[in-house]
Amino acid sequence: MKTRTHLIALAMVLLVGVMVGQTWVKADDSGERDKVAVVWTSGDSEVAHKMCLMYTHAAKNAKWFDDVTLIIWGPSSRLLAGDKELQAKIKSMMDSGVVVQACIVCADMYGVSDDLRAMGIEVKGMGKPLSDLLKTDWKVLTF
Repeated sequence: MKTRTHLIALAMVLLVGVMVGQTWVKADDSGERDKVAVVWTSGDSEVAHKMCLMYTHAAKNAKWFDDVTLIIWGPSSRLLAGDKELQAKIKSMMDSGVVVQACIVCADMYGVSDDLRAMGIEVKGMGKPLSDLLKTDWKVLTF
């Protein structure tokens, strides 16, 4: 009975650890890094605030992934350039270690390349880099 109580207590502690985003034991102990790239394409402010940037930042801060990259592509570049609150979120994400890149073709189409560079975002051709990520062990999400 005592062993069963201990097992139940241990299971509860582990469950609470998972619920608060703690990583105590890595499922893959091969030494490889967990990597995620989030491709943000939506020009919808609510998608940015309530899903895309929230998840991406949490993925880095909670250590769900070792390497986290945000790729700004399409209408999201225009949205970001005109929204100070989103710009503050991006700065905070970069300060936390999220790598932020933007597609130069899209940013040029919207006339915001210089605005994104001024935020410290790397603006470059992203077709090949994204294709390379898709061919490797990176997880890729798109919003």
